Amino acid sequence: MGGVAGRRLVGMDNVTDNISNSDTLHSDTLDNSALDDNALNDTSASSAAASGLLAGKVAFISGAGRGIGAAAARLFAEEGARVLLAARSEDQLKAVAGEIRASGGVADHVVCDLADPVSVRAAVGRAVELYGRLDVAFNNGATGQPPGPLDELPEADLDHVYAVNLKGPWVAMSAEIAAMRATAGRGAIVNTSSVGALMANPQLPVYGALKRALNSLTASAAATYGPEGIRVNAIAPGTTLTELLFEWEERSPGTVDALNARTPLGRGAEPREIAEAAAWLLSDRASYVTGEVLRVDGGMLA
Repeated sequence: MGGVAGRRLVGMDNVTDNISNSDTLHSDTLDNSALDDNALNDTSASSAAASGLLAGKVAFISGAGRGIGAAAARLFAEEGARVLLAARSEDQLKAVAGEIRASGGVADHVVCDLADPVSVRAAVGRAVELYGRLDVAFNNGATGQPPGPLDELPEADLDHVYAVNLKGPWVAMSAEIAAMRATAGRGAIVNTSSVGALMANPQLPVYGALKRALNSLTASAAATYGPEGIRVNAIAPGTTLTELLFEWEERSPGTVDALNARTPLGRGAEPREIAEAAAWLLSDRASYVTGEVLRVDGGMLA
């Protein structure tokens, strides 16, 4: 399902490029009404952002180069936030930030390795340097593990997954809370967990265990910082049509079909669908929600 959808989207992008080139060739025939339409579209986009879920907020997003993180960066900007994208791949970050700016949003990027605490702290600090404050943070970046029983996973792989998926968010939250205290005076954080942390996970045992630990860290942070007006929640995505899932499907054909068979909605989520849940939790519309692990799984664990 995901592969077909992905190819269709690529095809649609190619068609759009062809139309744009044609318009450029005939730009001398454009009349004032076309220019007025463009101005109206820009005004409409600005108005939508000004009244969006995250209007006026500064958002830090890790793992923002692709997948859920990139979808979140686009969505948060559409909803009025000024966004700072963080990930390891600068090429991916530049591409997503460029798309956002081209659509009228405010975005910048910073290269960040979640396995390096110095890098993480500097990335969070960059949000304050750029925008003067930090209101919300989406700790979405993570790494996977080779599927298989726990006794077959090399110790070095376990250490790396721990460094990125648990220590990384711990360092990030520590820096984010300090930045929120010092600038906005309140805030909201969402961590990306997984439905794989809410059940036995024989194929991804270390990944599942560390995401479960992240759930505990989320609850503890919510209880600790709630009195300061800082809310902390997590989302637990189910099957999501990201590059990581497609890579898993290539190694183990039939994986996506097997996961969809366990999902009442019968399909995987688009990354934006997961990002929508994060946006709501970070927004003031979720002002009385903290300490939750929100399943966004199509009913897989219903």
